[in-house]
Amino acid sequence: MARDNNNLNNRRNINCNNDPGSGFEWLFWLAFRRFTTFLWDIMKTYKNLYSNLCSYENLLLAYKKARKRKTNKDYVKEFERDLEKNLKELQHELETSAYFPRSLTTFVIRDPKTRVISASHFRDRVVHHAICNILEPIFEKSFIYDSFANRKGKGTHPAIIRFEGFVRKVSGNGRLLPDQTNRNAIMGYALKADIRRYFDTVDNEVLIGILERKIRDARVICLVRKILQNHKASIPGKGMPLGNLTSQFFANVYLNELDHFVKHELKARHYLRYVDDFVLLHARKEILMGWLKKINEFLAACLKIELHPEKSKVVPLRKGITLLGFRIFFSYRLLKKSNANRIWKHLERLRRKLDRCAVTREQTVHSFCGWLAYARFANTYNFRRKVAAEFNRLFVNHNWQGVLWLRIP
Repeated sequence: MARDNNNLNNRRNINCNNDPGSGFEWLFWLAFRRFTTFLWDIMKTYKNLYSNLCSYENLLLAYKKARKRKTNKDYVKEFERDLEKNLKELQHELETSAYFPRSLTTFVIRDPKTRVISASHFRDRVVHHAICNILEPIFEKSFIYDSFANRKGKGTHPAIIRFEGFVRKVSGNGRLLPDQTNRNAIMGYALKADIRRYFDTVDNEVLIGILERKIRDARVICLVRKILQNHKASIPGKGMPLGNLTSQFFANVYLNELDHFVKHELKARHYLRYVDDFVLLHARKEILMGWLKKINEFLAACLKIELHPEKSKVVPLRKGITLLGFRIFFSYRLLKKSNANRIWKHLERLRRKLDRCAVTREQTVHSFCGWLAYARFANTYNFRRKVAAEFNRLFVNHNWQGVLWLRIP
């Protein structure tokens, strides 16, 4: 009988069931192992990447990504007319360090902001994808969860949903201010900020220094320098071309330094960023004002950029926060006013293009349905009905045969 009890006790010791604290110890060691793995991923450096970057397989994959949704473009058809020869020629140039990017094509768009877009030659876009194929998996491990731009599984809608979750936490699940009955008059504040002329002011040497912490392959760094120097900026050594894939990726790498400063130095719990727009939430306004000052000091000292003085401010949550094209209140979302007004001009442009046969009926419907999908993410049922009625009025005389009389679900 005693032997049976001893065996039972031994089994309990093996399973850690007789010690009430052992379960916590196991959780502690599991958390510790995950933390050390995370630190290892952050501190790990990578060498000998250039051969993988120049491999034919990587360049072929890069080509497939670069041609996505552009298969009907003339420059894509020209490149793939002799695909294997073009890729091998590009591979040889990269392997012999004879590759130099071609001059950028620059044009201006106004939608509604005026932006200068720099488009690369198609063969250079293949190289950009080849670089990101190698570097993205390395740096992705160090990005924080709440960085939402240009990452798989992220985007504007997940960012807004995450922001609304932060609002509920900071406001105590919608606790109202004293003597208020409006459901949106909740407690809490948000620091809404963005970087002043971000893509024009990124310091190339600071960016290279950030990359070199992980990438110990001189040839990869040299290739990155060539791409950065291909952009003719107004200030030498500053800026990245807006419109390049590498610029989107490097934008995340650059401001990842800010992300870790906010999370680990300021200890901010409710923070998210989309490219150069970011927002922090807290129940106390003075805390956010202090963080605003410290963030500006960090950006100036470490990244050589600065916040936009007019667009960086602390706002009460009760007034609603404009974020990523939406005006977000506690109990509903609206479209940003300028975005809502823009649809009327867009419909007129579609009508004029259709009149001169610049677009097809299918393209017209596809464009308008895309806007409806965007607007549906907000509380816009009545507004969408009004816009759809205007769409039907404008295009009723174009022989739609009743197909395009859209109804809003």
